[in-house]
Amino acid sequence: MIRRQSKGWHGFLSKSAEQLLSQSPLRFSQMTPSSLPETAGVYLITKIAGNNEIPYYVGRTKNIRQRLYQNHLMGRRESGTLKKYLIDNRICSSGNEAKGFILRNCAARWIEEGDYRRRGAIEGFCTAIIFPEYGIEEEH
Repeated sequence: MIRRQSKGWHGFLSKSAEQLLSQSPLRFSQMTPSSLPETAGVYLITKIAGNNEIPYYVGRTKNIRQRLYQNHLMGRRESGTLKKYLIDNRICSSGNEAKGFILRNCAARWIEEGDYRRRGAIEGFCTAIIFPEYGIEEEH
Protein backbone atom coordinates (compact mmCIF):
# COMPACT_ATOMS: atom_id res chain seq x y z
CA MET A 1 0.00 0.00 0.00
CA ILE A 2 1.28 3.47 -0.87
CA ARG A 3 1.44 5.88 2.03
CA ARG A 4 -0.34 9.13 1.27
CA GLN A 5 0.67 12.50 2.59
CA SER A 6 -1.63 14.13 5.11
CA LYS A 7 -4.30 16.62 4.14
CA GLY A 8 -2.01 19.25 5.62
CA TRP A 9 0.36 18.69 2.68
CA HIS A 10 -2.36 19.53 0.15
CA GLY A 11 -3.21 22.61 2.20
CA PHE A 12 0.45 23.67 2.17
CA LEU A 13 0.63 23.33 -1.63
CA SER A 14 -2.65 25.21 -2.15
CA LYS A 15 -1.54 27.99 0.19
CA SER A 16 1.84 28.24 -1.58
CA ALA A 17 0.16 28.45 -5.00
CA GLU A 18 -2.21 31.14 -3.74
CA GLN A 19 0.72 33.06 -2.25
CA LEU A 20 2.62 32.88 -5.56
CA LEU A 21 -0.37 34.04 -7.60
CA SER A 22 -1.21 36.88 -5.21
CA GLN A 23 2.28 38.45 -5.43
CA SER A 24 2.53 41.64 -7.47
CA PRO A 25 4.35 40.98 -10.74
CA LEU A 26 7.66 42.70 -11.36
CA ARG A 27 8.17 43.54 -15.01
CA PHE A 28 11.54 42.48 -16.41
CA SER A 29 11.95 46.03 -17.78
CA GLN A 30 11.96 47.31 -14.18
CA MET A 31 14.01 44.44 -12.74
CA THR A 32 17.42 45.07 -11.23
CA PRO A 33 19.58 42.59 -9.34
CA SER A 34 18.90 44.43 -6.07
CA SER A 35 15.12 44.09 -6.59
CA LEU A 36 15.40 40.30 -6.30
CA PRO A 37 16.26 38.17 -3.27
CA GLU A 38 19.25 35.85 -3.26
CA THR A 39 17.19 33.11 -1.67
CA ALA A 40 15.69 29.85 -2.89
CA GLY A 41 12.14 29.74 -4.14
CA VAL A 42 9.56 29.11 -6.83
CA TYR A 43 8.78 31.65 -9.53
CA LEU A 44 6.23 32.31 -12.24
CA ILE A 45 7.01 34.21 -15.44
CA THR A 46 4.03 35.65 -17.30
CA LYS A 47 3.45 37.59 -20.49
CA ILE A 48 1.57 40.85 -19.92
CA ALA A 49 -1.12 41.24 -22.58
CA GLY A 50 -3.17 44.36 -21.89
CA ASN A 51 -4.93 43.78 -18.57
CA ASN A 52 -4.27 40.03 -18.70
CA GLU A 53 -1.32 37.85 -17.82
CA ILE A 54 -0.56 34.67 -19.72
CA PRO A 55 1.41 32.15 -17.64
CA TYR A 56 4.57 31.29 -19.55
CA TYR A 57 6.84 29.38 -17.17
CA VAL A 58 6.95 28.04 -13.61
CA GLY A 59 10.35 27.18 -12.15
CA ARG A 60 12.26 26.56 -8.95
CA THR A 61 15.70 27.74 -8.00
CA LYS A 62 18.30 27.93 -5.26
CA ASN A 63 18.77 31.65 -6.00
CA ILE A 64 15.88 33.76 -7.32
CA ARG A 65 18.10 36.70 -8.28
CA GLN A 66 20.52 34.58 -10.27
CA ARG A 67 17.80 32.57 -12.01
CA LEU A 68 15.51 35.41 -13.04
CA TYR A 69 17.99 38.17 -13.75
CA GLN A 70 21.23 36.46 -14.72
CA ASN A 71 19.82 33.36 -16.43
CA HIS A 72 16.37 34.14 -17.85
CA LEU A 73 16.99 37.80 -18.72
CA MET A 74 20.72 38.27 -19.27
CA GLY A 75 21.83 34.69 -19.90
CA ARG A 76 22.39 32.77 -23.09
CA ARG A 77 19.80 30.43 -24.55
CA GLU A 78 21.34 27.47 -22.71
CA SER A 79 20.90 29.02 -19.25
CA GLY A 80 17.71 30.98 -19.93
CA THR A 81 15.10 28.29 -20.36
CA LEU A 82 12.38 30.75 -21.38
CA LYS A 83 14.63 32.08 -24.16
CA LYS A 84 15.06 28.52 -25.40
CA TYR A 85 11.29 28.01 -25.54
CA LEU A 86 10.72 31.36 -27.29
CA ILE A 87 13.32 30.49 -29.95
CA ASP A 88 12.30 26.83 -30.34
CA ASN A 89 8.64 27.86 -30.77
CA ARG A 90 9.57 30.54 -33.31
CA ILE A 91 8.29 33.45 -31.21
CA CYS A 92 11.82 34.89 -31.46
CA SER A 93 14.66 34.12 -33.85
CA SER A 94 17.67 34.78 -31.60
CA GLY A 95 18.77 35.18 -28.01
CA ASN A 96 18.92 38.97 -28.37
CA GLU A 97 15.41 39.06 -29.80
CA ALA A 98 14.19 36.82 -26.96
CA LYS A 99 15.79 39.15 -24.39
CA GLY A 100 13.98 42.11 -25.97
CA PHE A 101 10.71 40.19 -25.97
CA ILE A 102 11.11 39.34 -22.28
CA LEU A 103 12.00 42.96 -21.42
CA ARG A 104 8.99 44.37 -23.30
CA ASN A 105 6.37 41.75 -22.46
CA CYS A 106 7.15 39.67 -19.39
CA ALA A 107 6.96 39.90 -15.62
CA ALA A 108 7.84 37.59 -12.75
CA ARG A 109 6.59 36.85 -9.27
CA TRP A 110 8.04 34.47 -6.71
CA ILE A 111 7.80 32.99 -3.26
CA GLU A 112 10.71 31.98 -1.09
CA GLU A 113 11.10 28.36 0.01
CA GLY A 114 14.30 26.97 1.47
CA ASP A 115 13.52 23.25 1.37
CA TYR A 116 14.36 21.70 -2.02
CA ARG A 117 11.69 18.98 -1.76
CA ARG A 118 9.01 21.54 -1.00
CA ARG A 119 10.23 23.71 -3.90
CA GLY A 120 9.88 20.74 -6.23
CA ALA A 121 6.40 19.95 -4.95
CA ILE A 122 5.28 23.59 -5.22
CA GLU A 123 6.68 23.85 -8.75
CA GLY A 124 4.89 20.67 -9.85
CA PHE A 125 1.62 21.67 -8.16
CA CYS A 126 1.70 25.19 -9.64
CA THR A 127 2.57 23.84 -13.08
CA ALA A 128 -0.45 21.52 -12.87
CA ILE A 129 -2.94 24.18 -11.81
CA ILE A 130 -1.55 27.15 -13.76
CA PHE A 131 -0.64 25.10 -16.85
CA PRO A 132 1.93 27.54 -18.31
CA GLU A 133 2.54 27.95 -22.01
CA TYR A 134 6.09 26.60 -21.73
CA GLY A 135 7.97 24.27 -19.46
CA ILE A 136 5.87 21.16 -19.89
CA GLU A 137 8.10 18.98 -22.03
CA GLU A 138 7.20 16.11 -24.26
CA GLU A 139 7.73 12.71 -22.65
CA HIS A 140 10.74 10.61 -23.60
